[in-house]
Amino acid sequence: MNIIESLKWRYATKKFDTTKKLSKEQLQTLKEAFNLTATSYGLQTLSLVIVEDKKLREKLLPNAFNQSQVVDASHLLILCYPDNYDGKDVANYFDRVVSERQTPEDVIKPFRDFLIKDFDEKSTENKHISFAKQTYIALGNLLTVCALEKIDSCPMEGFIPAKVDETLNLADKNLKSALLLPVGFRADDDFMAKEKKIRKPLSEIIIEL
Repeated sequence: MNIIESLKWRYATKKFDTTKKLSKEQLQTLKEAFNLTATSYGLQTLSLVIVEDKKLREKLLPNAFNQSQVVDASHLLILCYPDNYDGKDVANYFDRVVSERQTPEDVIKPFRDFLIKDFDEKSTENKHISFAKQTYIALGNLLTVCALEKIDSCPMEGFIPAKVDETLNLADKNLKSALLLPVGFRADDDFMAKEKKIRKPLSEIIIEL
C-alpha cells in the first residue's frame, strides 16, 4: 500500500486480537522510528516505555478507565518526558554532538551556552509543557509508521498519569507519562474496522494562499 492508502487503513483500534504479537523486527522498527522522531533542538526530551507483561498492564487498567486495549494489545507503549531536566542535560547533548560530528568548540559554544542558560532559567512547569508537546510529535510519527507496517494502534490521552507513574515507578527513572499507545493487531470482530473513516473534505480543512 502507498502511504495514503496506509493512512486510510489505520484507525483507532477498539478491539485487539489477544493471540497475535508483534515480531521482534516490528518492535525494533517502532523503537528506531521513535528514536528518529523530530524534537525541539534535537534534544530528545522524551522516552518510550514498552510494557509487554500482561499482569503489569492489568494493574494499569483501572487507571486507564478500563479501556481493554491496554491489556489486549500485543504491547503497551507509554510516551514519557523527563521530570527534571536542566543545563547539565543540554551539555550532555552537545558533548554527543562534538563526539559524533567532530564539531569545533568555537562553532558550538554560543548555541550551547544559550540553551544551557535557557533551560536553567525555565520553570519546571514550562519545561513540562514543552516536553509533553514533544511526545505528541513522536505519537504522530509512530502512528504513521504503524500504518505503513500494518500494525494496529490506539492513541490514548484517557488515563490518570500520576497513577500510571506510581504503578510503574517512573519517578525512579525521572519520567512522567504523557500518552498511551497500545499496539498490536485488530480483532476480526472489531466493528470499527469496517466503519467508514469520517474526515472533512480537503476544501474545508486545507487553506492555500
